[in-house]
Amino acid sequence: MSPRTLLRDALVVDGTGAPARAGDVLVEGDRIAAVEPPGLLSGDGAAVRELGGAVLCPGFVDVHSHADNAPLLAEDDQSKITQGVTTEVVGNCGFSLAPISAAHRDDLQGLMSRIFPAMVADWSTFPELFATLDGAGYVTNYAPLVGHHSLRVAAMGMADGAPDADQLAAMRHATEQALEAGAFGLSTGLIYPPGLFARDAEIQALAEVMPADRPYVTHMRGEGRMLLDSISEAIRIAEGSGRPLQVSHLKAAGRAVWGRMGEALALLDAARDRGVDVTHDVYPYLAGSTMLTATLPPWFQEGGNPSVLRRLEEPASLERLRRDIEADDGDWENHVTACGWGGIVVASTRSHTHDGKSIQQIAEETGADPLDALVDVLRAEELEASMIIFSMREEDLVEALAHPLTMVGSDGLPPGGGGRPHPRMWGTFPRVLARYVRETGLLSLEEAVRKMTSLPARRFGLADRGEVRAGAVADLVVLDPATVQDEADYADPVRPASGVLDVLVGGTVVVDRGSYVGTRAGRRLAPSS
Repeated sequence: MSPRTLLRDALVVDGTGAPARAGDVLVEGDRIAAVEPPGLLSGDGAAVRELGGAVLCPGFVDVHSHADNAPLLAEDDQSKITQGVTTEVVGNCGFSLAPISAAHRDDLQGLMSRIFPAMVADWSTFPELFATLDGAGYVTNYAPLVGHHSLRVAAMGMADGAPDADQLAAMRHATEQALEAGAFGLSTGLIYPPGLFARDAEIQALAEVMPADRPYVTHMRGEGRMLLDSISEAIRIAEGSGRPLQVSHLKAAGRAVWGRMGEALALLDAARDRGVDVTHDVYPYLAGSTMLTATLPPWFQEGGNPSVLRRLEEPASLERLRRDIEADDGDWENHVTACGWGGIVVASTRSHTHDGKSIQQIAEETGADPLDALVDVLRAEELEASMIIFSMREEDLVEALAHPLTMVGSDGLPPGGGGRPHPRMWGTFPRVLARYVRETGLLSLEEAVRKMTSLPARRFGLADRGEVRAGAVADLVVLDPATVQDEADYADPVRPASGVLDVLVGGTVVVDRGSYVGTRAGRRLAPSS
């Protein structure tokens, strides 16, 4: 007989946007067996958990995670599960841990070392990767995308330019293999190499390999001065391929585009009106985070780590770099002019020498010019460095978050890197509930939960997840809406949230009275089509 758990005296927020209601929920095995008004379900033979009127809602779906490596860590990654996240969509921004070709293994490992902690990648294909991950187990459910960077590197390394016919055929074949193995969709990161070298035809050819309902998920080519053109590019690819579009971490980054979020949303709405299936996600912070090499222009990044490190030693290349940053011609995503040197903060490096310091601060401490300080950090750390970039304003974030088709994603970087990561890694979902539900009233509790549960579950084809209803998988969160709070901040970013009381993954209690109990109860999910 399957284990039974009765969750009694809950305020059920079912994930659909329907009004909250008092109720009891019976869980049998990994499924919800019944949802009834208070007192109608028997607790005979069940473990009874008295919730005392706390909110019971579906487990949150983090639609934009980079925790691809979490199963490989010796210690369980608690950053998401303690927020109430029960499913993570990984493989975002073009970065997936497979495929890896023998010819270009070093290129991919060099690229990945800029953002992922050290790992032994002894697989080549998605089936081999999944066998390794499945053997390690999952803290949260794992819904992987196949990343365009990995596909392109496997076929042609870190070269600039369009693939030839054989290279494109190899990329399409590897995409098919990934989808057959269980990938949920295709992701790109067109701000990063080698994705930034790709154009519409290449990406569309890969997207067309997918079943018609699988999403094309993109970190667009630009989120600053290139924002509107980049949205148009993403829509063109979706229209051309006939596939759904998910715009990752929509933002207006940099003063040049502050106040233009309405235009960005209008472009997406107009595409939707003419039949494009497009949605988007945001994170509830005014700073982003990515690899420190993203401060460099596209030409500097051709050829992979050895070429970038060589250019960092070449006076002519450094002089051209300085001119390009100062000119800011709008042809690339220039984080320096968008944020200023004081707005670029080192989050983590291999040596952890400068973690938590801005480039401006490092320059002042060392007596160097800020650009020289940036170059020195990249050289010393051999490109293995991440940053936090302060580039957004509250009004644009609020406008995006309020849109009815906005989902929530943490964009948390891979766990295990140490340093001072962005607080979104530990705080995204409670922050939505604390700041934008309880404090500002921007969203109702029911609408916020919908954005974090049923809406993403439907977008990504997560069957029987995202709702509290009979027959659904028992991925559930119990929280106190009066006290739920993100505790992580930029000074102290590795802190669990408060007010998240219990979390169940597939019917198994993994957070009990606010404490993680050390059970890897997640699973790798399969697409519903």
